[in-house]
Amino acid sequence: MELLSSNLFTNIPTAAIDDKSNSNSMKSSNRVLRILGSRGIPANHGGFETFAEQFALFMVEQGWDVEVYCQITGKGPIRTEIWQGIRRIMVPVPWDTSFGSVIFDLKAVFHACLGKATCLTLGYNTAIFGLLLRLRGQKTLMNMDGIEWSRAKWSLPFRVWLYFNEWFGAKLNRILIADHPEIAQHLSRHTSISKIRTIPYGEDIPVEAPSTSVLSQFGLQSKRYALLIARPEPENSILEIVRAWSKVERGLPLIVLGNYLETISYHVEVLASASQEVHFVGGIYDKKIVHSLRHHAMVYLHGHQVGGTNPSLVEAMAFSNPVIAHDNRFNRWVAGEAALYFSNQAECERNIEKILSNPGCLESMAQSSSRRHKSLFTLDAVHGAYLRAILE
Repeated sequence: MELLSSNLFTNIPTAAIDDKSNSNSMKSSNRVLRILGSRGIPANHGGFETFAEQFALFMVEQGWDVEVYCQITGKGPIRTEIWQGIRRIMVPVPWDTSFGSVIFDLKAVFHACLGKATCLTLGYNTAIFGLLLRLRGQKTLMNMDGIEWSRAKWSLPFRVWLYFNEWFGAKLNRILIADHPEIAQHLSRHTSISKIRTIPYGEDIPVEAPSTSVLSQFGLQSKRYALLIARPEPENSILEIVRAWSKVERGLPLIVLGNYLETISYHVEVLASASQEVHFVGGIYDKKIVHSLRHHAMVYLHGHQVGGTNPSLVEAMAFSNPVIAHDNRFNRWVAGEAALYFSNQAECERNIEKILSNPGCLESMAQSSSRRHKSLFTLDAVHGAYLRAILE
């Protein structure tokens, strides 16, 4: 990591703006930021959408004109809507599929070529389209996300497509954002290290602690359940965690958020492996509900095996959740010594038994999660680092 030390997020000051005069000068300059690559805002899909919403609102407060491209299913012309001071550029595509997302990205890039702006793209899945932005002289940054092409869920042709788009993204953009030091190290094989900024995702907890009223909807009691929030995919260790929890009667429920379909074999296998103490409550995107579930959880289980800084893990730490996480270089950098780690179902079982038999360790784990979050993953620090990268 010495190679990357000059660009590490930890060396970037947390203050986004030094004084009010700086902010006023930005307002008068009428600067335009366009955010591409996410499904759109308000967030109801994943980490990129959550970041796009939070950062767009932050930049509006700093006096920037912000446009976020939003994918909608249907036909017709591109139209604009205003949401909390942000221009939502509504781009219709006929298909709600991976191919539809590619068409959405292409149409968004064509539209973003109009006028002059700074373009921040989230993800490199269609980075080759960024050539159009460079030809138009737009200033471009790209959050390179994880090592997407290495994910086992993709077919070989699509993995090849992703690999070459990672290369194009590294070459075409003026500045690359890596959300994790390991991702920065990986990107350095494609381009100069001077282009790379390591900035993780961030999250802040609500000023007021969520009430317990939401828990009654699910029949829960504060600090008397475990929580798992992840897309139901093999690389997120859902099956291992559910089997580990279901091995014996725990006396506590495991609450699982996510959409599980009987038409997908992996989903069916997870559902079939669950005991009556595992409760699948569906995909929930209402922030108040999710925040309440996080705040009152006894422990958070995080099975992500690949990627960089996972927003769900950062959010768990923001709420001071004790964490049991999959043991890999990505999770270990994010959670540090604050978490317990597992590599397989048996180790996950042992960690569950450890915390259930020794509740006293939960308090120290919670304090460690909170300290780790405050040192690296606050929204002020993250948004300030992005703003400085954009101003470059």
